[in-house]
Amino acid sequence: MRKEYDFSKMKGHKNPYARRLKKQVTIRMEVDIIDYFKKMSEDMGIQYQNLINLHLLECVQSGRKISIKWVAWSGRWMGFGHKFLPSEIPRSGQT
Repeated sequence: MRKEYDFSKMKGHKNPYARRLKKQVTIRMEVDIIDYFKKMSEDMGIQYQNLINLHLLECVQSGRKISIKWVAWSGRWMGFGHKFLPSEIPRSGQT
């Protein structure tokens, strides 16, 4: 074995499985969620998108389920826990 190897002339090869590992998606998230992960990313030195991915991966691996009760309101479905604007708060009798 050599003491040192010269990798400067080595040709790079792309990972043929890279496209299968991750898929780019577009989702809408609340500002406070993005701010939370951005703050955490500054503290940890990891990109906030990677932190979100790691958190979701942890949820998948642990089999964590979301408990949400859904209500129909104004022709759209809203989960309880959604932050309504005062003008959006469902009133009794509204569907």
